[in-house]
Amino acid sequence: MQKNEGCWDRAIRIIIGIVALYLGWNYSAWWYILTVIGLFTGLVGWCKLYDLLGISTLKKSSKKKKY
Repeated sequence: MQKNEGCWDRAIRIIIGIVALYLGWNYSAWWYILTVIGLFTGLVGWCKLYDLLGISTLKKSSKKKKY
């Protein structure tokens, strides 16, 4: 499981998770699904859908590897 989410992508997912937590608490329980997905993928830095589609928002490192 290699990270495939960049910094901004992770931050947006965490914010969406927090907003969904608030909405689930006040309105309907189905918002908790977005909470789990948003917070989990944001904190871990890996999204299964991105993995399946071959997408990565992680910025490529410009540093060369030292051997």
